[in-house]
Amino acid sequence: MRTYCLLFMTVLTAGAQKAPETRMDNVAETLHGVKVVDPYRWLEDQESPETRKWIGEQEKYARSWIDRAPRRAAIEKRLGELMRVETVAFPTVRGKRFFYTRRGAEQSQPVLYVREGLVGAERQLVDPNGMGGSVSVTLLGVSPDGSVIAYGLRKGGEDETEVQLLDVVTGKDWGSKLARGRYMGVEIGLDNRTLYLSKFEDGGPRVYKYSEGSAMETLFGEGYTAQNIVGIELSPEGKWLLLTVMLGSAGSKDEVYLLETGTKKIVTVNKDIIARFRGSFAGEGTIVFTTDWKAPKQRVITVPTGEPDLAKAREIVHQGAWHLESTSLVGGLIGLQYLENVQSKVKFVDLEGKLKREMAAPGLGTASNVYGEWTNDTAFLSYNSFYQPNTIYSYSVGKGTQAEFARERVPVENIDVKVEQVWFSSKDGTKVPMFLVHRKDLKLDGNNPTLLTGYGGFQVTMTPGFSALSAWWVEHGGVIALPNLRGGSEFGEAWHEGGMQAKKQNTFDDFVGAAEWLIEKKYTRPEKLAIRGGSNGGLLVGAAMTQRPELFGAVSCSVPLLDMVRYHLFKVARFWVPEYGSSEDGGQFRTIMAYSPYENVKDGAKYPATILITGDADTRVDPLHARKMAARLQKATGSGRPVILHYDTEGGHSQGLPIGKRIGNLADELAFLTGQLGWK
Repeated sequence: MRTYCLLFMTVLTAGAQKAPETRMDNVAETLHGVKVVDPYRWLEDQESPETRKWIGEQEKYARSWIDRAPRRAAIEKRLGELMRVETVAFPTVRGKRFFYTRRGAEQSQPVLYVREGLVGAERQLVDPNGMGGSVSVTLLGVSPDGSVIAYGLRKGGEDETEVQLLDVVTGKDWGSKLARGRYMGVEIGLDNRTLYLSKFEDGGPRVYKYSEGSAMETLFGEGYTAQNIVGIELSPEGKWLLLTVMLGSAGSKDEVYLLETGTKKIVTVNKDIIARFRGSFAGEGTIVFTTDWKAPKQRVITVPTGEPDLAKAREIVHQGAWHLESTSLVGGLIGLQYLENVQSKVKFVDLEGKLKREMAAPGLGTASNVYGEWTNDTAFLSYNSFYQPNTIYSYSVGKGTQAEFARERVPVENIDVKVEQVWFSSKDGTKVPMFLVHRKDLKLDGNNPTLLTGYGGFQVTMTPGFSALSAWWVEHGGVIALPNLRGGSEFGEAWHEGGMQAKKQNTFDDFVGAAEWLIEKKYTRPEKLAIRGGSNGGLLVGAAMTQRPELFGAVSCSVPLLDMVRYHLFKVARFWVPEYGSSEDGGQFRTIMAYSPYENVKDGAKYPATILITGDADTRVDPLHARKMAARLQKATGSGRPVILHYDTEGGHSQGLPIGKRIGNLADELAFLTGQLGWK
């Protein structure tokens, strides 16, 4: 087999063009007494003619590898079968109206619909398919009576949207369209004309009040910076606006305020306690908070809106043995989603904390958060696993009965698949769980193409979920591996803190430990092992490949953070300083410098074949990271393996690309990875 792989790679490499030459400017600066050289600083300027010319050359080079990869056309055909199916998103409930998006099998983009009653006929509200292939629609807000919605139109993969109001009864837009921006929350007042908007501006978050024909009025946010995020929720009677100020994307402290909409008076709920408080209104007089205050695995407390004193808060759900991942208020009950050894369990309790319902996932998969409305008996939740497509269920909170609302009818092959959970030891001895999926008849002979993926940050939990990629990989005889790395919150806040800031290296050690376990147990070997990650997961695989390049045969690094010395200077990256730290701090600089992938590329090192994926429309993680890393790896690698940059000028961080382009992009990625693994 090894002889075949070497011959295969020789054939695949023959005739490939050389990577484009990239000018080095070697900008040098001294940070905290350390000289840092940045050879490709000029590639940070996305719009310069030189950068645009370089991107064009990189695209041609990438295509020279992708287009000649074995079976790319067959891969795209099969992905089309798996992805061109009808998909339905979770409904938003207001009274008897249910709002959701649905994409038909042959449509490029999802369409926004309303249904009158759970089993009523659906009615189309907004179809973006005639607005240009890269435009998508997002439901941003619904009025309390369900008669007006606010929706956003997004171009490509941008985070920014334009906001428009629509009369649900007539199906017509009304009022002026609000300018493109990064809206973090939209609430519609009881008069169906007043909007409360949380918007991220250049200087930081601001909360506005807006009515057609009036000037935008600033209600809250002065003094906060680009490191803060403000979440908003309007109370059912419209009297209060709940304001949650988060310190970054996964900071350790939330400030909470109540703004009285009539008087604009602001009442402080929390300003000094260092803990997270995520609240929602249970009717007119009660706020329910999920918090890690005195409870690293989270608990539930309530306070009255009239006297929101946390010192007098009532605890209704105690901290348990397992992490309370999320809560939702629906049908007069509180839905609690726990992770027990990273396996989903859903419970419903009343406002006294008394257990009313309990549900367990039917297997090793993911039960979603519960969605619904406090005054409506119907809740929604979903279940899926690596090889089991998503199904959305409607659930009667009062009766405890469920029915299928929507199912993705994906034509997966009828094969025997095994999903298992294993445990391995990380570098420091910490036991880390990992999900595996593969055919039941898998042979542990070290020859199985294996895709190891992960995230490990920002309290994000990773559980088995369906995707066309996982289905394709498994049905063709490969292994998918998903470890629960430190940095997530699978076991509570201690697990998160174990993989952030000064302890970030633990995340990378966990990932490397997963790779070593897979090799030791003969699931695979380095030549057959690919790693894949996006965003913070892009940082993960970037660090893994620069620290242990000999462990991997191929790398897919998507919309990544890679130059960690300078990441905080671009786009919205100040959100992430609480998670990573910043090179502006001397101690944090040394931690970051030790693992930053871009700064740790070594000349002559034998790096695995690598595809870096990004695009102009990524307005969250600046594409400069992928551009600079591609140039540096191409110059440095001594393996002779390709390093390519897959650059989509319409692609970005958000899911907004038309289905055809999503299929094509994924086919490019899979064709490259499988070709580089020598997969027959």
